Amino acid sequence: MADAKVIPFDEDRPRGSAPRAGRRRSAQGGGSGRVTPLPGQPTPDAEADAPRRPAREAGDDSWERRVAGGLAFLRRRITGEYEVDEFGYDEELTDQVLMSLLRPLYDKYFRVEVRGVENIPAEGGALVVANHSGTLPLDGLMMQVAVHDHHPAGRHLRLLAADLVFMLPVVSELARKAGHTLACAEDAERLLRRGEVVGVMPEGFKGIGKPFSERYKLQRFGRGGFVSTALRAGAPIVPCSIVGAEEIYPMVGNARTLARLLGFPYFPLTPTFPWLGPLGALPLPTKWTIQFGEPIRTDGYAPEAVEDPMLMFNLTDQVREQIQHTLYKLLVRRRSVFF
Repeated sequence: MADAKVIPFDEDRPRGSAPRAGRRRSAQGGGSGRVTPLPGQPTPDAEADAPRRPAREAGDDSWERRVAGGLAFLRRRITGEYEVDEFGYDEELTDQVLMSLLRPLYDKYFRVEVRGVENIPAEGGALVVANHSGTLPLDGLMMQVAVHDHHPAGRHLRLLAADLVFMLPVVSELARKAGHTLACAEDAERLLRRGEVVGVMPEGFKGIGKPFSERYKLQRFGRGGFVSTALRAGAPIVPCSIVGAEEIYPMVGNARTLARLLGFPYFPLTPTFPWLGPLGALPLPTKWTIQFGEPIRTDGYAPEAVEDPMLMFNLTDQVREQIQHTLYKLLVRRRSVFF
């Protein structure tokens, strides 16, 4: 049975405010303001003599718990009394720090609306396959927050990331701590067999670095490697469509020579970057929608099905078409890019 909500008496009610419920003014003495208690209530004198709890704002107890929890968290960090898995995933750091850093961007800046997150199974492995866009991979991070904060079973999304992510200083360490791992079939299958929810964006750099003129047009999904991984693990495939990320950095050009010198797959030119310097790296505050579709089951296929190229092609095309069709539906319903 749920705990009852306790509402404290307003002992510190300002003078001149309305009398509390459960009291009545005496008819004697005109406007003397004398208060007569109802039957069964303590007298004013007895109430005045009772010890009073210091006035405090609502939520102070919660604030004290947060401070205590924060100090305990720091102690575990300093003493090393925390756990990471074989991939470097630090669940406590992700829950208490990394998600908290991403949440304002998710809730206030992009105002993400999530639909169909319950289509991700409550337990067991599942492969979430999504479109990729936006010049910088913010869509993957927002999808991770969506699953973390909104799934009824409180599941965590483990993203498969490109090798470039793990070559960058600081970014590499944070990605590992957040549960990301290299986008290879072996790691993905191990995670799925362990019962994790794994996220993959098969378009890769072709999707995230495509020009603005090709927005919301899915690029090629490769050779269907994610399908064979799901089949081997017997995990369902959950298509995911993301609207809003395409417009955060409208890519109108690509400085290929500079990209080659820096070792990047592309160097974006947008209406604000690099012309406005660091200010140009600020994403536009678009309104996002993330929709998870009906899962496509894979556990009914025979083990040798992974060797059937036609089946791989058909399942890959089915996932791609479902994502593309949902993108079109979401775009038709969208009132504005920013609202």
